Amino acid sequence: MNQLLEISGLTKKYPQFELTDISFTLAEGRIMGLIGKNGAGKTTTLKAMLNLVHPDCGRIQILSRDFPAEEISCKQEIGVVLGEIDFYQHKTLTDITAVTSRFYKNWDNEAYQHYMNEFELDPKKRVNQLSQGMRVKYLIALALSHKARLLILDEPTSGLDPVSREDLLVLFQALVKNQKRGILFSTHITSDLDKCADDITYIKDGKLLISAEKERFMKSFEHLKTPNDTGDLSLEEIMIRTDRRNYDV
Repeated sequence: MNQLLEISGLTKKYPQFELTDISFTLAEGRIMGLIGKNGAGKTTTLKAMLNLVHPDCGRIQILSRDFPAEEISCKQEIGVVLGEIDFYQHKTLTDITAVTSRFYKNWDNEAYQHYMNEFELDPKKRVNQLSQGMRVKYLIALALSHKARLLILDEPTSGLDPVSREDLLVLFQALVKNQKRGILFSTHITSDLDKCADDITYIKDGKLLISAEKERFMKSFEHLKTPNDTGDLSLEEIMIRTDRRNYDV
């Protein structure tokens, strides 16, 4: 499998917080969950690797290209949803798409129409008429319409009802089935990752604890189990128990 994303030694220092030596890789056909409690450094990691905040050091490769040196061409093949989805609330989806499509040389209007229909999105609706879940689907439709191979999502299921969350998780799994795309998404809703993630990267207090295939990730925390635990620990329980003690892989 080819690597879509390779991060090595990513570091960003602020007066009150340090993101230190973050390294992980994401291959084609994989979904990676980026976990950590609020303030652990998940969003800083995503912003630093996308050069939205300038990292102090680190190597970032996207689609086997040096991202800082080839940022413009790399961005043609990635789709990004960070934090709050902030659009012109009174613009229609048609208006927003008309502007967005101009930035992508590989824009495929036929694909756009396909995903709008598949996601049951009405292009005549204004942004303020869409639910949060539908806004996320719209951004994914835009990304897929310019043939993005790497989707980077920050808390995409946060604030969604259980049905909408489940719909998105099913969508994520369908999107990577062709083995050409990959998805990295940060979340504090660890039950989502129990359902769909292939790999887990865990950041605690700005430091990488472990990044691994999910089964190996779970096994690396077996020492946290107590005699009362009869089955595997959930990701949520791993985070809770890890936060209450020092942990070294």
